[in-house]
Amino acid sequence: MKGFEISRSAALLSGATLLLFPVAASAQERGDANGSGADIIVTATRQKQSLQNVPMAVNVATGDQIEKLKIFDAKDIQQLAPGLELTNTSGRNNTTTLRGITFDPDQGTAPAVQVYLNEIPTDAQTAYTAIYDIQQIEVLRGPQGLLRGLSAPAGSITITTRRPNFERIEGYAQATATDRSGYNVQAGVSLPLSNTLALRVAGLVDGNRVNFVRDINRGGQRSYGTTESVRATLGWKPSADFTAYLTYQYLTADTRQFQQVIGSGNTPFYSFLPYGFGALVPDTAGGRSGPALGIDDRAAVQEGVFRNQNQTHIVNLQFDWNLGPATLSFVGAHQSSKLIQTRDQDTGNAVPGYFNASELVIPYPVNTAEIRLRSNNSEGLTWGVGAFYQRQTGNVTVDQAQDTFIAPVTPFSLDSRTAHIDIPTNNTIWSFNGNLGYKTGALSIQGGLRYTISKGVSKANIYLTPELAFPPNPLIGIPPEFQRHVRRPVTGGATISYAFSPSLNSYFSYGHSFRDGVAGVGLPAAISTDIILSKPEKTNSYELGIKGSLFDRRINYSVAAFYQTFDNFLGRFDGIFIHGPFNDGQAGINFNGDAKSKGIEVTLDGKLTNNWNFGLAGSYVHARWSNAQLPCNDYAHTGTPNAVGTPNINPASNLNGNISLCRTSGRLADVPDFSLTANTEIRFPMEKATPFVRALFTYRPGFYADRIQYDYQSRELLNLFLGVRSADERFEIDLFARNLLDQHRITNISQGNAVQGSFCQPGYFFNPALCNGQGAPLDSGYRLVNVSNPREFGVAFSAKW
Repeated sequence: MKGFEISRSAALLSGATLLLFPVAASAQERGDANGSGADIIVTATRQKQSLQNVPMAVNVATGDQIEKLKIFDAKDIQQLAPGLELTNTSGRNNTTTLRGITFDPDQGTAPAVQVYLNEIPTDAQTAYTAIYDIQQIEVLRGPQGLLRGLSAPAGSITITTRRPNFERIEGYAQATATDRSGYNVQAGVSLPLSNTLALRVAGLVDGNRVNFVRDINRGGQRSYGTTESVRATLGWKPSADFTAYLTYQYLTADTRQFQQVIGSGNTPFYSFLPYGFGALVPDTAGGRSGPALGIDDRAAVQEGVFRNQNQTHIVNLQFDWNLGPATLSFVGAHQSSKLIQTRDQDTGNAVPGYFNASELVIPYPVNTAEIRLRSNNSEGLTWGVGAFYQRQTGNVTVDQAQDTFIAPVTPFSLDSRTAHIDIPTNNTIWSFNGNLGYKTGALSIQGGLRYTISKGVSKANIYLTPELAFPPNPLIGIPPEFQRHVRRPVTGGATISYAFSPSLNSYFSYGHSFRDGVAGVGLPAAISTDIILSKPEKTNSYELGIKGSLFDRRINYSVAAFYQTFDNFLGRFDGIFIHGPFNDGQAGINFNGDAKSKGIEVTLDGKLTNNWNFGLAGSYVHARWSNAQLPCNDYAHTGTPNAVGTPNINPASNLNGNISLCRTSGRLADVPDFSLTANTEIRFPMEKATPFVRALFTYRPGFYADRIQYDYQSRELLNLFLGVRSADERFEIDLFARNLLDQHRITNISQGNAVQGSFCQPGYFFNPALCNGQGAPLDSGYRLVNVSNPREFGVAFSAKW
């Protein structure tokens, strides 16, 4: 059976994780629009605190900043944060890399960066599908294992939506349209119902061309996505000591995204005719998988669709109760999502006329609750205790074609089967934490531990239609010995900070986090346990930083240096050829290896004049495996990753004859070590209006990706905004250009050409007599790529009241 992997909540934990930019917290956002220098208040430590005094690397973006920069798509966030790479190669699997640490949601593990919506963990794909009416986004860099319920090795993102105003009616509306059929309309309004009760209602309608690709084998159809969402928040404030918010959010999104390809294409020996059980016959019409295509063609050749649908309901309740010496806080939520993915897996059209169908249905019911009690002391001894609970259930189902071609026999026959996979999920997490601190004058010390009990049952039954006499039906997708897990990790951290002056603060922090391994689903039978089950990951991080300001806070700066080690880092390796005793296949594999990440991050922002703001941020991160032996395709037996020739195992370096292994100290993720971002706004105040020019520039140098042996080019992305706002800042109109330089760069590329497996390729029961002595997978002649979006012009109008 062909390899296919989903485990536990595999396809749910999309790592579309966003990271907001250090530059976002520029002087312009530290007070009024002209930059008064007021403090930014964050809740990174689960209490309100000045950004300069938080003893960790925290980046902040306000809702106003997001609206001004027309951030409607999660992928645009990577333009704003050095050290962040956010990709979405298929429209579903948002992959986030931060500080060189990457996560692929198909891993099925906990994400490297946890996402919190109004203080409740949620899946990134849902959280970032609709970005509107945001109060503030905070990004915590480095391991998180103490202050929030779930552990994460790279950081946490907290999104806070706007809350109702108890004192007055207020709101905003923004409408945007582009020359490439994009539109975004969003609005929000607060209604004080009484002195103690208030309501805020907000909504969004969005449409765009996603990756701007058209499918030449589907009549030139274009990728397109639509999103609709509404959110209502009811606030209750019966006294100055008690405040509660109840929020409901509904989201529906529908995206059809075609996979871009480049290459010469191929003239297949056969074309598919769906008669009987299916057959491939000699192609006398001279058909091809498609024409020669380059980067600028932005074309796909798949004959079926790739459609992703998301329907989500979220209910969230929060309250804070000041008891005098301490504050009691509670947050609880219920999320009910249904994700449906339909796709043609023959993305390169290796077999013209053939539709390799797959449908994935993911129900995502999750209940979460957390209660905390913390002291209100600003000096002396401080303390806090809390308990966290989360339960996830649901039954993931997969219906996937398991067709096997017999090539190059004439007629080119097809053994047509369908696999139905049931993956019931039942995971429960309890965690308990406590922390102690002491503050006296300029010195502050804090530390704590979190004890977690994680229990889960992961099963998978695989049904083949029509049934096979051997192996039995259903197949057991996860071996019984791996179906139950219980983990009791201890995580935590400590910080020491010292304020040399009101304008200069220093800190040292330590963090420890944990991620559990998972069992793969649908891998070939009787293969090595090391391939089926990945090991738990542990990480320790040390960070030293300073934060300060100059010239009466007209200039602000921060510098952070960190060093992080991983025991059994959880990596993801897609498309690995697996040789099993009964059958072969290609699948994604989770695998462990030791690793290290170290680097430095610098930000500088402020006001050159009262009407000229600027921001600069740079990041250098060296994240590498530590002489690790990892899964690879090594068809040429060179000891390095390559996919040239017929799929096979390197006899000199393999794991129990199942997969090839390559030793490496290469990158943890295919991202450059260095990145830079800069922004500026210059205003020209007049009596009744203020014209302005706003620019955002991002630079990422080229680098060599050893895993796929490809040289990525450098990327220079410039967004420009020209506009005018009223003197009272109630109205604004913008003309803007995204990717003004119209630079087209490959951001992701497959290791080799897209192929369709054949019974007659070695490893698939190769029989020289049956296969006429020949054998190879069916090659489409195309590599799968993702390319930076083309230049796009737009206009936006916004109003506030």
